[in-house]
Amino acid sequence: MTKWGPFEITRRGLLWGGVSAAGGSVICASGSSLAQSDYSAGHSAHTAASPLLGHGSAHGAMITVGDVDEARNGFETAKLLTEWDTGTVSRLPDGRNLRTFEVEAIDREIEIAPGIMFPAWTYNGRVPGPSLRATEGDRLRIVFRNLGSHPHSMHFHGIHAARMDGVPGAGLIDPGDEFVYEFDARPFGCHLYHCHALPLKRHIQKGMYGLFVIDPDPARHPELTDIARSRLLGTPENAEWQEFAMVMNGFDTNFDNENEVYAVNTVAHAYMKRPIRIVRDRPVRIYLANIVEFDPINSFHLHGNFFDYFDQGTTLAPTLKTVDLITQCQAQRGIIEFSFKDHEPGLYMFHPHQSEFTELGWSGMFDVVEAIA
Repeated sequence: MTKWGPFEITRRGLLWGGVSAAGGSVICASGSSLAQSDYSAGHSAHTAASPLLGHGSAHGAMITVGDVDEARNGFETAKLLTEWDTGTVSRLPDGRNLRTFEVEAIDREIEIAPGIMFPAWTYNGRVPGPSLRATEGDRLRIVFRNLGSHPHSMHFHGIHAARMDGVPGAGLIDPGDEFVYEFDARPFGCHLYHCHALPLKRHIQKGMYGLFVIDPDPARHPELTDIARSRLLGTPENAEWQEFAMVMNGFDTNFDNENEVYAVNTVAHAYMKRPIRIVRDRPVRIYLANIVEFDPINSFHLHGNFFDYFDQGTTLAPTLKTVDLITQCQAQRGIIEFSFKDHEPGLYMFHPHQSEFTELGWSGMFDVVEAIA
C-alpha cells in the first residue's frame, strides 16, 4: 500500500484505476452505464448477453467494461465450457482402447480482461489447456511437444509410473524436445494436469494447467451402472445432462506474487456478461478445479439452489449432499450436480465466497430457461 497525499493506494486499486485512465478495462461503480455487447451467432448456444450489461450493475455494482477479443486470444470462453478433447482412439492387440492426445507448449499473449494482456505459457494455445477426457481402463498416450521458450512438462494427477511423472528427469523437456507419456486411465474422476517445471508457482500461474477427466466404465460398476453411464460421454444417459468444464484461475499481472485478476476459465466476468444458458428441466454437472496460485483457498457458491458434490469425482455417490458452497485448495477438484427443475426461469448467480475474487473477475450467471431453440 502506498500513500499519495491523503489517499491510500492499493496495488489492485492502482491497477484498475490505471487501466481506466488508459481507456482499457475498468470496474464499473453504481450509477455508471455499460454498453450491452452484441451477441453474435458465433457464440455458443450455452451463453447469451446479460441484461445486467444495460444497467451497469453486477455483484456489488462492479464489473469489467468492454469485451475481450476472443478471436485474438484463439479460444472462446463459451466453448471452453463444453469442448472435450477425447483424442484419437485405436485398438490395442489386447482389445483395449489406445487413446492418443497431442499437446504442445506454446508462449502466447492473451487478454484476461478488456485491455489487460497477459504473457501466458499455454497448452495448445489456450488457458486453461484442453480438457482431456478418457474412459476408465483406456491406455493413454500423450505426445507432448515443447514449442515454448522454457523447459516444460505435463504432470498428471492420476496413477502412473515414476518415469511418467512429468518432473525433472521424468518427462520434463527443453524447448524443441518431445516426450511421450503413457499410462492407464485410472482412477475414474475429475482430475488435473499441470506443468511441474521450476519455479513451479510461476509455471502454473502463467497458465500451464487443464482438466483431465476419466469417465467410469459402467461394466466395472455393476451395482451403479445407471449412474456410471450418466457420466460416460457419448451414452444416451449422459446426453441428458448439461455438462460444463470450469477451471478457477487467477493472474498475477505485475509479478508481485499476488493476483490482480480472478476468473473461471480465464476471462474476468465472462459469464456475467454472457450467462451460461441451461434448460430448467435437465440436470447440470460441473467438472470444477481450482488452480489459483498465491491464494490458499477458493470456493464455489450457487445462488438460490443447493447441489451434491463429489470430491475429486472418484466415487459414484456424493461426498457432500445438499450444500450450496464448497471450498477447494489448489489442485483440488470435484464434480457438482444440481437441477433447477423446481425453480422459475431467470438469472442465478455463482461465484466464490471470497468477495475480493468475485469483484476482481470470478463470477458468473446461469440463465435458466424453459428450452433452448
